[in-house]
Amino acid sequence: MSDIEKLIQDLESKNMVKRTRAALSLGKMKDPRARSPLINALSDPKPAVRSEAAYALGVLQDQGSAVYLVELLLDEDDRVRKSTAKALGMLKARIALGSLLEALEDPSDIVRKSVIRALGQIGDVRAVPYIEKALEDENFFVRKVSKEALEELNKNIPHQQPTP
Repeated sequence: MSDIEKLIQDLESKNMVKRTRAALSLGKMKDPRARSPLINALSDPKPAVRSEAAYALGVLQDQGSAVYLVELLLDEDDRVRKSTAKALGMLKARIALGSLLEALEDPSDIVRKSVIRALGQIGDVRAVPYIEKALEDENFFVRKVSKEALEELNKNIPHQQPTP
């Protein structure tokens, strides 16, 4: 049995730690065979497994998994929502723009911070007014990341030359 096959099998283990480690390792391996098992792991009963599976799909760089990840932005666990936002940012998943903008209202500052980073990575200018609003967030780190995201977006926006 190959390493990847063993890890895929471990995703089905009764042991939560084994499933969590398998999800993390599968993402690092960047083997496309991990896609379906990781998508299945997004519905694991344990938040740690869902969180690692979401993050692993971002590392795997499978664009098609963004559709499945978007649903996890509404997960009950803030770590899952945070990892999901990170993954969507890694994927530069424009398909998730609307859901990420809604997630800026998340009660958890760690989620809002990850959402803003993801919006910066995606690079869609439609996010600018929302990120600007986040500059007034109650949390210092959310404000800091908002500033960084706006700077990143500003670098990537083609600027018009002034007309003479």
